Amino acid sequence: MRTRPYLAAGAAVTLCLGASSAAEAGGAPVVADSGKAQYTLFNPTPKELMRGMNTDRPDSTESPFTVDAGHFQVEASVLDYNRDRSQGVKNETWSFGMMNLKAGLLDRTDIQFVFDSHVNSKTTGAGAGSTANGISDLTVRLKQNLWGNEGDTATAFALMPWISAPTGSGDLSADKYQGGLIAPLAFGITEGVAAAVMLQGDALWDDSASKYYVEWTHTATCGIEVAESLGVFVEYVGQLDSGTTSNYRASANTGITYAVNDNLILDTGVRLGLNRAADDIGWFAGVSYRH
Repeated sequence: MRTRPYLAAGAAVTLCLGASSAAEAGGAPVVADSGKAQYTLFNPTPKELMRGMNTDRPDSTESPFTVDAGHFQVEASVLDYNRDRSQGVKNETWSFGMMNLKAGLLDRTDIQFVFDSHVNSKTTGAGAGSTANGISDLTVRLKQNLWGNEGDTATAFALMPWISAPTGSGDLSADKYQGGLIAPLAFGITEGVAAAVMLQGDALWDDSASKYYVEWTHTATCGIEVAESLGVFVEYVGQLDSGTTSNYRASANTGITYAVNDNLILDTGVRLGLNRAADDIGWFAGVSYRH
């Protein structure tokens, strides 16, 4: 089946709009038996039974759909640029080869390894300057789909716990273990239009204060299929650190994807800060491949 680039929950969402009777009646989603529970990492799902390709990139809203058991997926940001200027201080960050390596463990479970192959971060202004180069910390994520993985309900939902280890270079590493939980929900709107929302809570390390804090993220995204292989998306992202009321960061993301075939998707887009607390602008281009 050709990937349909709705981009509602990270990228090519192939969410079926035909809901089960329970979902249509407003009850709890009924998880249908996919008939693929016997397949694992070491007993791969046959290609003719695989779901349409779904990705967690390029927007900030993660996808609730998992990689089929025994199959692998690489999602890479070939180039990512971010810029912010605040109180006379300018920060520019270039990331090359930001990778998300996925493996389908079970029919509804996959594991992911996320890292930046190379980062260059430069800060100038206010009479001082600094530059950091190297690799980022390694993050491991586990995605567990709870319903809708096969497009069998009107919605799809997953939970994604994650943890990162201080494996990065110098100033690019948090120097502490960090972790959190991500909860994405995708739903169809009409033919060729889908949407998703996400809530995320992360325990992060503040080196200047020598303590952990919680960062809350909420997102909403909508994707539209404009052609058989071409999709566009728009997204809102809000972030707030625990214990504060004045540092809410709001941004908007938009971009396009192009499905070259069933297993290869190209994407590009921009990020725009909507208030002073958010980073000013960003740009990215990437590719996703499934095997």
